[in-house]
Amino acid sequence: MCKGHHVVTGAFGYSGAAIASRLLEAGHRVVTLTNHPRPSHPLWGKVEVQPLRFDAPDQLRAALGGAAAVYNTYWIRFDHGDRTHARAVENSEALFQAAAAAGVGRFVHISITNPDAASPLPYFSGKARLEASLRRSGLSHAILRPTVLFGGPDVLINNIAWLLRRVPVFGIASDGAYPIQPVHVEDLARLAVQAGRETEDQVLDAVGPEVFTFRDLVLAVRAAVGSRAPVLRMPPWLVLLAARLLRPVVKDVLITADEIQGLMAGLLRSDAPATGELRFSRWLEDNGRTLGRRYASELARHY
Repeated sequence: MCKGHHVVTGAFGYSGAAIASRLLEAGHRVVTLTNHPRPSHPLWGKVEVQPLRFDAPDQLRAALGGAAAVYNTYWIRFDHGDRTHARAVENSEALFQAAAAAGVGRFVHISITNPDAASPLPYFSGKARLEASLRRSGLSHAILRPTVLFGGPDVLINNIAWLLRRVPVFGIASDGAYPIQPVHVEDLARLAVQAGRETEDQVLDAVGPEVFTFRDLVLAVRAAVGSRAPVLRMPPWLVLLAARLLRPVVKDVLITADEIQGLMAGLLRSDAPATGELRFSRWLEDNGRTLGRRYASELARHY
């Protein structure tokens, strides 16, 4: 690996914080590019902070100058106002171009399992487009494709638990038999930092060692938090309606139609060998008492 500092986009976010923490533990100087500075975050004062200016190519290139590696966690979960998947693709491509112009030694990009340029789901088609753009950039790169993350202040698993602690009935779309293969955020961070040390271009699925049906995962979370809420099969439209009715309560978007479709299509699992080591079932046993005590808001975190 080239000598120099390491740049993490969004080190005050979820996966970005895990990657930055691991880099700091290894003794690296870490710079974060972010539009959400958080003085209350545990990493504040430990990482250098610079703005993530996609609209200022010269400034972005200067921020990346001399970097041994860049770890890109920037993305959006859903469209909201002028923050769209199409804009996120454009922004990410601007980051690739700036990194190439700055002579960055290594670029580690966080993608998603089963990206597909022909997908009707903007999340997955956008990720596929970015993978192709990164390959064309000339950068030495690694592409990591995680499924759904758990551990720490995650959104999906935590908020499933939060709902199970509070709602009288928990609805799952259709029969819930579609697969999901969660991976711990620390496993993703470990793979990312390891990929940053290498030189060959690579694509790697970041997936845990256990595969569940979505229904079985929800039932496992319910047992871990001590909930008695019935888990009922519902048509997808009814699950989406219930989520929209809860929006004024949580002041957030619980789930979108695209996310339900992606879940039901089995896109959050991989046919590749497991690369994660931490087992969701064991983690759930250890963290059930505290899981879901507080709601994790996507809007508050990223929008």
